[in-house]
Amino acid sequence: MRIPLLAVVLIFACFTLSTAFASPLTWTIGNGEVERTLVFSPAGLVTERFSDLKTHTDFIKPEGLKAELAPEFSFQCNGHTYSGHGSDFDFVSADEAVLPNGKSLTIRLRGKQLYLDISLIYSVYDGQPAIRKRLVFRNTGSVPLHLSHLDIEAIAPSVGPENETVLNAQYGAIPREIFYTGRSEDAALLIANGHTGIGLAVISEVPGYMKRTEVDGWFDAEHVGIHVLYDTDLMPFARTLAPGEEFVTAAVSIVIFKKGAGFRDPQWVLPSYTAKVLMRRVDARGAPWIYNTWEPFQRGVTRDLVLKLVDAASNMGMDVFTIDDGWQQEYGDNAVNLEAFPGGLKPIQDTVEKKGMRLGLWVPMAAIGTSTEEYRDHPEWGAIDLDGKQKMTGTMAGQKVVMCLASPFRDKAAERINQLIEQYNLAYVKLDLTTIFNAYGEAPGCWAKGHDHGSWAESLNRTYEGIAYVTSKVYAKHPDVLLDLTFELWGQKHVVDAGLLAAGDLDWMSNVDDNLPDSAGPLQARTLLYQRATSMPVESMLIGNIHGELPSIQESFATEIGSAPLLLGDLRNLSAADQQWYREKIDWFKKLRATTRISESFFPLGDWLQPSPASWDGFARLARSGSGVIVVFRNKSNLSTVNVQLPLIPEGKFELHSVITGQKLGVFTKSDFVHGVPLKFSGANTVDILEVTATGT
Repeated sequence: MRIPLLAVVLIFACFTLSTAFASPLTWTIGNGEVERTLVFSPAGLVTERFSDLKTHTDFIKPEGLKAELAPEFSFQCNGHTYSGHGSDFDFVSADEAVLPNGKSLTIRLRGKQLYLDISLIYSVYDGQPAIRKRLVFRNTGSVPLHLSHLDIEAIAPSVGPENETVLNAQYGAIPREIFYTGRSEDAALLIANGHTGIGLAVISEVPGYMKRTEVDGWFDAEHVGIHVLYDTDLMPFARTLAPGEEFVTAAVSIVIFKKGAGFRDPQWVLPSYTAKVLMRRVDARGAPWIYNTWEPFQRGVTRDLVLKLVDAASNMGMDVFTIDDGWQQEYGDNAVNLEAFPGGLKPIQDTVEKKGMRLGLWVPMAAIGTSTEEYRDHPEWGAIDLDGKQKMTGTMAGQKVVMCLASPFRDKAAERINQLIEQYNLAYVKLDLTTIFNAYGEAPGCWAKGHDHGSWAESLNRTYEGIAYVTSKVYAKHPDVLLDLTFELWGQKHVVDAGLLAAGDLDWMSNVDDNLPDSAGPLQARTLLYQRATSMPVESMLIGNIHGELPSIQESFATEIGSAPLLLGDLRNLSAADQQWYREKIDWFKKLRATTRISESFFPLGDWLQPSPASWDGFARLARSGSGVIVVFRNKSNLSTVNVQLPLIPEGKFELHSVITGQKLGVFTKSDFVHGVPLKFSGANTVDILEVTATGT
């Protein structure tokens, strides 16, 4: 007898639900590097095991674990608290899926007192000792649900006793106490046993100011409570789910490591994971060499000036020529400033492409002029401040309207950006200016009624979602374009985080003053780089405003190859010899990057945590073969020799060749790098760049 399909479904559903209460259900997701075992029982959902399969370390110890420290997830809905711990949810189903570079496990739960389904999605990736998690909420009822106090990841691993536990915050570089609240700057936290070096990195993709990470290291002698949340107070999270609506949370990655243990060290693990998994496409080819006109010209760019700069940039070997603010007639309108660019931008595009480059443009996403069609047709899409007035923001072109990205304006913004990309064959778009929060002090959020947010608090994360919505619309039409989400667009000075990488490719992370030889310059750019390179992929970071023509060009070039290479300045002041020097060095680096996956590690050297003119600093970027590049900066220390130690370089023999002097320094072994390889500065040179080539074991 054939049973009707609907009956089969109902029988399976009843069997599934009854089984959940008859005996615990268990699932394990892993990849040969890491495993996570989850159990659903009448006591709820819990992570029973979290294991490093290479070092045979179990981070979860069920004995003595207080369930309230590890509820798996929690949130408030309509004023009541719900979590994975306890009896708030029934089990619905579970299944695995194959990903292009790994696999995932999805566990579906249904609220007993709420018309709410929650899917917990756990993903692992080939060769990566990490598990990534996100939640999906779906309102299955007929009335809106109001979510807040959302805790995406709530577990309590053991890295050892409290008095052996250490925490590094601020991108994983700054030591802190183990009872700690991390916020916007804490894109990653490293929690480890200070004696054994075994630990976990927690990488939050919650965007910008919405991040909150709690480390409860003083409440259990053997377990560290880790909670990765959306914020609840300073920039509170709120989300209204209409009937039938879904909300997908940001993801959270937990990456396991052991300090000093070869490729398990975080200086290998984290760069490799973040570059291969969190970056959309930059890692495959490396970031392009970008020239930008912003300094020293600011809004004074003209056709004649740009054509002269194009010649110099091409001679240097740049890939993208970007015209910053000043090309447009008005913010939020694609019409070209014809006084500055008679004939428009098409002749510029043609010249740039004939010179072997692609064009890039600066574009404001949400700060626009009141004369634009977008504002004239729909002023109601503008963000409203606390006093009920149109929200304005200060720009280099005066006060501009801030449009709300939690409104239909976001579709218009995506159309405008797509039109520019199509019209000028853009390789790169620098998206800029105020969205959620002006980085220089204007209040965040939108108080308007009738937008896609039910409250001021809800407008905050909805704005970040609006940014991602716009970029997804652009990528759908132009998957090869590189989108730069600047720190001003993301809302905070010097910020880069995994949430930004989930929405874009690059981050113009800061504007370092480099107008004069004694300006902050490359030294301060490296300060920003080193402190973030612990956990964020360096090739996502565009650090403005290093000038290509200021002395010394060697220091500028050497600094740039530590991150995503970006140069500004008046390139007309470079001599033909200096342009040729850049060409040779940029060509060398492109070849190295194309043949050697130097994104697999980042090792800061010398006095890197606070680079100083009185001491030396540097960095190494190596592939797992050991090939790559070492860069050292003497600064004003007057040192003739520095001792470079790289104890985590793999076994083998390595030839060193100076890119600056052309000299071969010899062949060295891992043992040599453990003790330190002495590097001498040649003459007046304050910088050396060494290509490292693995020659065998």
